[in-house]
Amino acid sequence: MDTQWTSVRQLRTRLLFPHYQRANCIRAWFSSAPPASPPLPPAPRWRSPSFRGNRDRLRRIGPRASPVPGGGGLRRPPIMARIGVAMEVGRDGVAVVTMSNPPVNALAIPVQSELKEKLDEAMRRDDVNAIVLTGNGGRFSAGFDINVFEQIQETGDISGLPDTSVGLVVNTMEDAKKPIVAAIEGLALGGGLELALGCHARIAVPRTQLGLPELSLGIIPGWGGTQRLPRLLGLPKAIEMMRSSKPIMSEEGKELGLIDAIVPSGELLKVSRLWALDIANRRKPWVRSLHRTDKLPPLSEALKILKIAREQAKKTALHLPQHQACLDVMEEGIVHGGYNGVLKEAKVFKELILVETSKGLVHVFFAQRETAKVPNVTDVGLEPRKVKKVAVIGGGLMGSGIATALILNNIYVILKEINSEYLLKGIKMVEANVRGLVVKGKLTQGNAEKALSMLKGVLDYADFKDVDMVIEAVIENISLKQAIFSEIEKICPPHCILATNTSSIDLNIIGERTSSQDRIVGAHFFSPAHIMSLLEIVRTEKTSAQVILDLMTVGKIIKKVPVVVGNCAGFAVNRAFFPYGQGAHLLVSLGVDLFRIDRAIVNFGFPLGPFQLQDVAGYGVGMAVGKVFADAFPGLTYKSPLLELLIRSGRNGKNNGKGYYIYEKGRKPVPDPSVQPIVEESRRIANIMPGGKPLSVSEQEIVEMLLFPVVNEACRVLAEEVVIRASDLDIASVLGMSFPSFRGGLVFWGNAVGPNHIYKSLKKWSELYGNFYLPSRFLEERATKGIPLSAPVSSSSRSKSRL
Repeated sequence: MDTQWTSVRQLRTRLLFPHYQRANCIRAWFSSAPPASPPLPPAPRWRSPSFRGNRDRLRRIGPRASPVPGGGGLRRPPIMARIGVAMEVGRDGVAVVTMSNPPVNALAIPVQSELKEKLDEAMRRDDVNAIVLTGNGGRFSAGFDINVFEQIQETGDISGLPDTSVGLVVNTMEDAKKPIVAAIEGLALGGGLELALGCHARIAVPRTQLGLPELSLGIIPGWGGTQRLPRLLGLPKAIEMMRSSKPIMSEEGKELGLIDAIVPSGELLKVSRLWALDIANRRKPWVRSLHRTDKLPPLSEALKILKIAREQAKKTALHLPQHQACLDVMEEGIVHGGYNGVLKEAKVFKELILVETSKGLVHVFFAQRETAKVPNVTDVGLEPRKVKKVAVIGGGLMGSGIATALILNNIYVILKEINSEYLLKGIKMVEANVRGLVVKGKLTQGNAEKALSMLKGVLDYADFKDVDMVIEAVIENISLKQAIFSEIEKICPPHCILATNTSSIDLNIIGERTSSQDRIVGAHFFSPAHIMSLLEIVRTEKTSAQVILDLMTVGKIIKKVPVVVGNCAGFAVNRAFFPYGQGAHLLVSLGVDLFRIDRAIVNFGFPLGPFQLQDVAGYGVGMAVGKVFADAFPGLTYKSPLLELLIRSGRNGKNNGKGYYIYEKGRKPVPDPSVQPIVEESRRIANIMPGGKPLSVSEQEIVEMLLFPVVNEACRVLAEEVVIRASDLDIASVLGMSFPSFRGGLVFWGNAVGPNHIYKSLKKWSELYGNFYLPSRFLEERATKGIPLSAPVSSSSRSKSRL
């Protein structure tokens, strides 16, 4: 590269003062645009070039291919020694501009700045007739560096965001006097795809991912995506892509008009160079996407499509303002023209970054990635062993779901049951799970048959002699689990991982009769196991690092998010959330309508309220788990008589169609008024209504009385170091308990509400209604000292670490 800088800080300032090259009518929209040559301001408080601790990214990249003098023989983008943008000009007059920021060429602010410089240089040079824009290392770009969002949200300062949408994509790229062709390989997502949309043609290799996933982070595309995508794909498909945040493949992009040609990887640069020259020589059309209208429907039809989309968003994205904002911005461009749409998009994009919804979703994004870092496991040089065959003991709801998840990802499964009847039932459940994915269009018939061929049912342990892992998934019975582990230890090979799917029982108790406690680990799936994405990996003091790493690797292979947690009753998620269901029962005992409680929790953002959830899970589970927590945490639980009364009356929730709700096939559950006499009997037995009268509470108070005890128990989990970091509990609460992701997870939400408010509320309720609401010492310390709940555990609040 021929452009150097003396410091990263100097580079960061370059985009703070964009120079507009468009006509004065465009410049007028930005009344705050600075003069052409302003003095450099103090550098904004960004972190390193790729921000979030990415010093490891700054390593040199080894050579893969060399540019051939003359231009046409350049098969690969030039390999770069550092983060930035390189430009190579061939004898054919084509400048190949290559973005590099490993591993996915994230568009950090320095990369954006240098990209603009290189493109400006190409426009000035007489030996350049056309430009090809591509990415280093087999990837175009995964988009804007999300670390910047996190930094902005921490400081509230948005002034450092460069004007990429107009200053780069419109002025420098789309309205350039020389054609630019995007050569896309691997992926073009978010801002990466928006850069490609600003080019005059797009050439891609097969199986390249194309998408605008910004709405999943609480924002909207900010570099013209809301305007150009409808003009290339048509309005309905563009709405679908943006609202779903799901990418399409380049093959579909070619059919829809997003991609101009698909070529083999080895031909990508050659074809792109020729295409760019053809545009320059007017042999191919010079297309500016923002100017196109041929794929937009008539105005009245477009407004109707947008209206329908708004109604859908109200139903499916009630708490997500970015969906309505995206549709509003699209309408602006359709009604008033593409440039007006771009300007409104840039304004709304910046506003949404600071909205609480985006803060929560960005936090969840990073929290999920942090789970892969486990001290003394992932940082000690261990390599995961291959797990090719897994035995699952128990073919019930959980066992069949676990088996399904494994075979869908090419892992052989031995499914064991105690008799032929149960085994056949288990196999049929696996088959139903797989066929269900076929019906929903998520799996081809061929792949379904392949998956099912990897399942074998057995009634004994003979086939366990060569398995790499066993997952026990029988009922929550301590003596049964102990007997199973004693048997499999004798039969399975010495390297075999011995895992249990228990949701609440101490692993030390389960494995106390074995001598291989370094191989014993918890593999706690959440139901339905083939769909829910959380996998709690429970370690004891004796579980080896190798076993943990191996199970983490299996979790990733079967598309789960593994979260390593410590060993205690309920582990992390069930432990933190046991007050949730019990708190709901306590409110009912205090006279609050149970259906009103469910509505309040759904309005908060959960998919189901606690009572409908209990219907789905089954009452037997609630009874068993309640006993475990009552024994583990005496004096801090609440036992309601309601579940026992329901079971006596012949109700078992969704299992038999009768619970708090009525369940009929093909219809949504509806509240069952006939349950009310049972509820009244429960209240009479509990006898805790203040003055014998029902408690009067608002919807907000219902939410707080249910979730503040959960935050309180989460504080105990943090104090005992059951999780490595607070964000692990956040992502686990989102993926395991469907805590609303837009609220950032349980601990993040607790911080947002305020530890002091939570502490004072719990203290007041504990005085009125008992120790169920008693604030933990950890919460009290955080509240009184003004320390965030997510801050590292101090020595004064630390209990014995569970990790």
